[in-house]
Amino acid sequence: MPERIVIALGGNALQSKDSAPTAEAQLEVVRQTAEQIAEISRRGYEMAIVHGNGPQVGRILLAGETARDVVPPMPFDVCGAMSQGYIGYHIQQALKYALNIRNRNYPVVSLTTQMVVDRKDPAFQNPTKPIGAFYSAEEAKRLEQEKGYVMREDAGRGWRRVVASPLPRKIVEIDAVRLLWDHAIVITCGGGGVPVVENPDGTLEGVAAVIDKDFAAELLAEQVNADALLILTEVEKVAINFGKPDQQDLGSLDLAAAARYAEEGQFGVGSMLPKVEAAMKFVRNNPGKKAIITSLDRCLDALEGKTGTVVTFA
Repeated sequence: MPERIVIALGGNALQSKDSAPTAEAQLEVVRQTAEQIAEISRRGYEMAIVHGNGPQVGRILLAGETARDVVPPMPFDVCGAMSQGYIGYHIQQALKYALNIRNRNYPVVSLTTQMVVDRKDPAFQNPTKPIGAFYSAEEAKRLEQEKGYVMREDAGRGWRRVVASPLPRKIVEIDAVRLLWDHAIVITCGGGGVPVVENPDGTLEGVAAVIDKDFAAELLAEQVNADALLILTEVEKVAINFGKPDQQDLGSLDLAAAARYAEEGQFGVGSMLPKVEAAMKFVRNNPGKKAIITSLDRCLDALEGKTGTVVTFA
């Protein structure tokens, strides 16, 4: 049987730091990303794709806030859904073309995906994820009073709204993903999924939160019975003593070593740590399977065992 993988795309797979933050510039980067993904498909892997949305959802929110005197701003969960739509559209367009030129006539579909979170998740008591525009202290106070936002000072640059980053609990559309799996490459759980909570009457309610896309990809990988979780980022391998003269790149990492390094603070809280933690969760819950952390441009070599950091149970 073909190997089933879930691919988590990092921000560098969608937008370049060296280009303008426009839709056109994003599409150009996505086209390059699609070449790598199409090649993975050509080699026979079955896959689903999860992507982040941090800069994009922030810009959508900023646009709404800037035009608030003309058009009412959209709620944060709606902004997340909007970002899923346009990022998914770009990946669909670019990936379908990249598949076609390889004579691989295979459908690509993006699915607006809701992710259930626990309204009692401790993250809601301590929002930490900055989003949107910068404000003066006076403006921040007004927003706290008028809209109930949580505002925090951001490294001397001004005040920003912060939202919670709760853990994903349930993929609402998982049955649809499973039905589509054998017929298409599915782009799902974009931005970690639109965060929703379950009400006592069974309805779902959107909440202002950002779900880590690596944890969303991990949950998806478990629920589609994937053979591997492939987390793509800017570096070829996970490292300890990163950026220091004695930096050591790791070709393999078992649960015990990963836990020890995490405890030592070897992995950046906002960068590598969630990737390692998601990889650990996948192999802990699926002994015998693997998670791979590597760069986009080395993903094919990593799948063949030639590079990357392979995280295993033991």
